[in-house]
Amino acid sequence: MDKVVIFDTTLRDGEQAAGASLNINEKLEIARQLEKLGVDVIEAGFPASSPGDFEAVQLVSREIRNPVICGLARAIANDIDKAAEALKDARHPRIHVFVSSSDIHIMHQLKKSKEEVLEMARNMVKRARGYVEDIEFSPMDASRSDPQYIYQMLEAVIDVGATTLNIPDTVGYSIPDEFGRLIAGIFKNVPNINKAKISVHCHNDLGLAVANSLAAIQNGARQVECTINGVGERAGNAALEEIVMILKTRSDLFNVTTNINTEQIYNTSRMVSELMGFPVQPNKAVVGGNAFRHQSGIHQDGVMKLSSTYEIMDPKTIGLPGSCLVMGKSSGRHAFKERLSELGYNPADTDIDRLFSSFKELADKKKEVTDRDIESLVAEDKRITIIAEAYKLDRIQVTCGDKGVPTAAVRLIKEDGTVIADAALGTGPVDAVYKSINRLVNVPNKLTEFTVKSITEGIDAIGEVLIRIESNGVTYTGRGADTDIIVACAKAYLNALNKLVSAN
Repeated sequence: MDKVVIFDTTLRDGEQAAGASLNINEKLEIARQLEKLGVDVIEAGFPASSPGDFEAVQLVSREIRNPVICGLARAIANDIDKAAEALKDARHPRIHVFVSSSDIHIMHQLKKSKEEVLEMARNMVKRARGYVEDIEFSPMDASRSDPQYIYQMLEAVIDVGATTLNIPDTVGYSIPDEFGRLIAGIFKNVPNINKAKISVHCHNDLGLAVANSLAAIQNGARQVECTINGVGERAGNAALEEIVMILKTRSDLFNVTTNINTEQIYNTSRMVSELMGFPVQPNKAVVGGNAFRHQSGIHQDGVMKLSSTYEIMDPKTIGLPGSCLVMGKSSGRHAFKERLSELGYNPADTDIDRLFSSFKELADKKKEVTDRDIESLVAEDKRITIIAEAYKLDRIQVTCGDKGVPTAAVRLIKEDGTVIADAALGTGPVDAVYKSINRLVNVPNKLTEFTVKSITEGIDAIGEVLIRIESNGVTYTGRGADTDIIVACAKAYLNALNKLVSAN
């Protein structure tokens, strides 16, 4: 079977989602997981867009060795040069050059003639080829462009060294039959097309990103650009997990394969959701919480007799554990380590010690500790190890009630070991806690989002808090979890503030 190259742009287009923000360590953590997942290409960022993006692409290039590492660049000399510099340590570097091709973009955004834009594309691809051999070119907004102009542009960039031609449905405008015809037309009308691979990059504005990508594959495209959980600009991108599992489940129809280790899908989805602060909706295909749950009696009966009656995928193929074990305070270290492994985690021994200590502490508060509780423990541990903790929560005490004034006293430990404490009044307990922390940390910011949810069922469930704060136009996401929801609120706020402090 032909192989479809999976090009993951979670770290570039995915991070463009409104409210998403990843620091350099979080990007590296996701890149390592993408390598485990088996993606062929990681688009690590847009080096010319900011010093942070440049540094992230540079770090990923040094640390990640198996996939191709790609940097995005406009058809501008400085962008090309920046991308090449950021990618210089990559084992397999790729520069991805793009320029608008639709009349509406050329006239109103670039304010140039078609001939000038064609020359830009040709010259900048040639410049990029002077740095690396692997060059990708994208005519932006291709689905709304004149096909004849697209054919002309693609032929020109192939002549000067482009090896992958990406056809973007930039604004999610196309429908599958139409997009499939565009891909077929490229194969038919670009004379030197045999020298390059056709790729597609589809957006989900009309909910058709995956469908359009599949139509492109059926018409000869052999690279798909996608993101974990479909995150990305506006309504997002084609979801990697959906495309991969469709190609796997319906191999009889598509007759193609990928290099993806599907058993890493669930773990990767969970990590991206956690670090980006975007919960996965329960009814999300493949990785949603309800994707393999059955409530109808007829369905339950069928699944118990033969799972394939109502499950077209085996949950184990995406990395979901086959059973849900409940652990408690009598569970030992070995059993805990085994369950971590079954859930897709393989921490180092030093991390196991810390996690097991947290597990025992939680088991003293809860009679039963479920898989979701353990996942929350691991996520909480990553939050405090990935981010340099300028401030750590030591103690918190709150008094509140319908007749009293909510008051919070907070004690923090600074990175150098200094203990600081303060108290404040608020309109409620959370407001009082945040005011206390603000007085101690003293970093101007604005709270823009606050969400609370329960990890598991029951009165003793772990509560998880997600917040977003904004400072100087940049958004920082924080998450915290605890059986005490006020403590979880404080942890989430400090998680966001520590990101803010480390970025400045």
